[in-house]
Amino acid sequence: MAVQRQPTCEWCGKDLGATTRGRPRKFCSQSCRQRAYEQRNAVSGTQIPASAVIIQPDKADRLLDSLFELRCAAEDIKTAAAEGCEPQEMQQLCEELVDLARDIEKLRLR
Repeated sequence: MAVQRQPTCEWCGKDLGATTRGRPRKFCSQSCRQRAYEQRNAVSGTQIPASAVIIQPDKADRLLDSLFELRCAAEDIKTAAAEGCEPQEMQQLCEELVDLARDIEKLRLR
C-alpha cells in the first residue's frame, strides 16, 4: 500500500495542498521560486549538479545528530522486543520513533 504524500514546496517544504486543476504547483510563493532560481543560477557553469543540496556545517551537524537519535530509538525498540517488554512500553517507544522521524522530515537544509 503506497502512502500518498501531501505536495510540498520544493524550496521551503511548506505544504501546498491538493490542486484539482492544471499543473501542480512546485513552490508556495514567488519568494521560494526566486530562491530556487538563484540557487540553480549560482551552480550553473560549475561541476556542482543543479539538484545538489548545499548545506551549512551547523545544519549538517543537526541532521547527523537527528539521525543518530533516530537510530538509537530504533535500537531501543529492538532491545525492548528482544526482552519481551510490555505492549504499552513498546507503543511508547514506537511513538517516540515516529515523532523523531517526523521531526527529521521537517528539517529544511536550505
